[in-house]
Amino acid sequence: MKLILYSTTFCHLCEQAEALLTQIGIQAAHIDIVDDDDLLERYGTRIPVVKRMDNGSELGWPFDVEALQRFIE
Repeated sequence: MKLILYSTTFCHLCEQAEALLTQIGIQAAHIDIVDDDDLLERYGTRIPVVKRMDNGSELGWPFDVEALQRFIE
């Protein structure tokens, strides 16, 4: 399954989300929302956000390992 992690540089919550993904052995493509005005407007106050590419569903912060595992199942 392909995942995207919407985040930005120097975001400690984004680092925590990435650590949770790593903890369960999942890799996600990282997209920095600062590079795109539309993404910045959409996710600016919501990051980090994990998005499933197969169905478009999104999991916004805060989430833990259990919520992340349920999201990807």
